[in-house]
Amino acid sequence: MFGRLGLGSEKDELFPVEVKFGNPNGTGDTLKIVGIAAGAYHSLALTEDGAVWCWGYNIYGQLGISGEDSHDKKYTDGDYSLVPCLLNKFLELHPPDSSTGVSETEGKASLKICAVKAGGMMSLAIDCRGTLWMWGNCPQQSKEGGLSLVNSFSPTPVWDFHGHTVVKVACGNEHVVALVSAGESYKGEDLVCYSWGYNSHGQLGLGDRESRLHPEVVKTFAEESPWTIFEVACGAFHTALLTHKKKPGDTLESTCWTFGLGDNGQLGHGTTQSILFPTLVKELPQNIYLICVACGLFHTSVVSSAGDVWSWGMEKGLGLCPDASRAETYSGDALSPLLISCNPYQPKFPDPVQVACGAAHTVVVAQEGYKVWSWGRGRNGVLGNGKGVDCYTPTIVLWPPMMNDFKEEELKSSGEQDKAREKETKVITETDEKLSSALNELKQLQTKLSIMEKYASILHGSIFGKPFDEQDIPVSLQNSGSFDIAKEWENMLEAADHRKLIRLEMFYRDMLAGVKDKLMERRIKEIIKECLQSSEVKN
Repeated sequence: MFGRLGLGSEKDELFPVEVKFGNPNGTGDTLKIVGIAAGAYHSLALTEDGAVWCWGYNIYGQLGISGEDSHDKKYTDGDYSLVPCLLNKFLELHPPDSSTGVSETEGKASLKICAVKAGGMMSLAIDCRGTLWMWGNCPQQSKEGGLSLVNSFSPTPVWDFHGHTVVKVACGNEHVVALVSAGESYKGEDLVCYSWGYNSHGQLGLGDRESRLHPEVVKTFAEESPWTIFEVACGAFHTALLTHKKKPGDTLESTCWTFGLGDNGQLGHGTTQSILFPTLVKELPQNIYLICVACGLFHTSVVSSAGDVWSWGMEKGLGLCPDASRAETYSGDALSPLLISCNPYQPKFPDPVQVACGAAHTVVVAQEGYKVWSWGRGRNGVLGNGKGVDCYTPTIVLWPPMMNDFKEEELKSSGEQDKAREKETKVITETDEKLSSALNELKQLQTKLSIMEKYASILHGSIFGKPFDEQDIPVSLQNSGSFDIAKEWENMLEAADHRKLIRLEMFYRDMLAGVKDKLMERRIKEIIKECLQSSEVKN
């Protein structure tokens, strides 16, 4: 929808498909992509030469282009773009830097974007001088002078950090968090955390719910803090950070902090309470080193250098929105970190690279980038496994895409060794798919069994006054699977002692009395209705 895949149409894709970029120089050279980011309905890509490409929804200006900037009217208008468009306005705007003595012409030519980020309906970029740029639906000063989400179709620099270097940035639906150098340049251990925007859930980590028009230091991670932040991520209304101590001990350890909205357990603190200031996720194991953190709308995931992945939040940390679950038995959020196993025989993800969260699904890139796993809500093919259904366990993304045209092209340029490798990959993929499907079915059966056991226990307890136990299952049912209720009822009455019989008599007497009362009540209503009708006829 809205062309957010950049493929020239609004058609869903169940497998990974290559996004084509037109070279702005008119040559046939392939552009090298070094960074990507995705907002709610739009996407960004960064090339090796520092150029930014955007596609998808643009009603708030998150692509940085307007209708007048659209070159290909077939695929692009002011509201959306079905194909990647080059954002060239960075060449028109650049922050003043009087300290360098560089001329304006030279400054424009040397301006290069080094990182891109997106969230909600806004886009962000950091240039080679450490300047932060924002466009789209961004928190800015309104015409009345207060804070408002203002549409901007042109990248605008955040002047509050002039004289400092913005190193990393993340944004949610309505807030922004940036890691900025304490001095003019970044020295490796001197990052200060700033946040601004709307703060109705405490997602700014400033200890209150007041919104901020300008960046403000998160005191927990001020310059004098013993912690060094190295990763930041934002959900819709919550924030997650990774830190390690500035003076590490014998082992390099890291910690995860979260704050903001906690309704679905996305903070990982064991409750659904919102938190107004950074708080440690204490239930993560100690003596681990986390290399990446990501946030979906209402869930959070982290991955360690050893290949362990933990998730928490919406729908048991799987990121499933409630209405996406086919089996209602899966409802329930993970209020604390859950360890996600790669598969039953291999709990760790081999050689992990990164974890990323979509709105309601999670992706892990591992095996040094050669394998990708996904799980969560599967609508529209976001899991990349060829299906559009939800998946409750990690499943292999079909990467590289095993499609006919891909296979033919590969076979033409490959020898027998490549053919064998492709066949082996296909077998492994099919095996992983079957295993994942079987695990999903097993989980559903286990959940249904658990509910049936609970139901039987409640029913058994109400009748016999004690919890249901395995020995209470009739012998005939255990041995043959068949059940003669009349015979088993007679046997049960014969085996019951006086106390049990009295309890049964009381139970069924009360039940029978309730039925009689209900019958009497309905009969009285019928009589009254008949009287009223006959009275109306006479009148």
